[in-house]
Amino acid sequence: MKKITYLLGCLTFVLASCGGGDSAKTESAATTTETTASAGESGGAVHKGKQLIDKSDCLGCHNETTKVVGPSYVEVAEKYPMSELNVDELADKIIRGGSGVWGEVPMTPHPNLSKEDAKEMVNYILSLKK
Repeated sequence: MKKITYLLGCLTFVLASCGGGDSAKTESAATTTETTASAGESGGAVHKGKQLIDKSDCLGCHNETTKVVGPSYVEVAEKYPMSELNVDELADKIIRGGSGVWGEVPMTPHPNLSKEDAKEMVNYILSLKK
């Protein structure tokens, strides 16, 4: 019974924090025009993908180093090697949503996110591989 209550609580949290569509937030993230450097460059510049994540609802379910509702970004980076194919497939998964790879709790879709921005986010996430 505790598992069911826990899962229902997690699902409610996911739907409340990741669902819906604050289109203004998504549109502002999608229209970010700031010039940024890649994660590996010095000078304190922030990767565009990190900026997009910080402005999105992703942090309601994910954290860079710790599993929350979904996997940490470092866990994702460890599972998927940096490749054009993985970037493309993971960007599609962010837009479409998905389930089953990391457990039973589904990731909600983000249909208002552009493919280009989703790829920037994935490039940042995959750059975190240790």
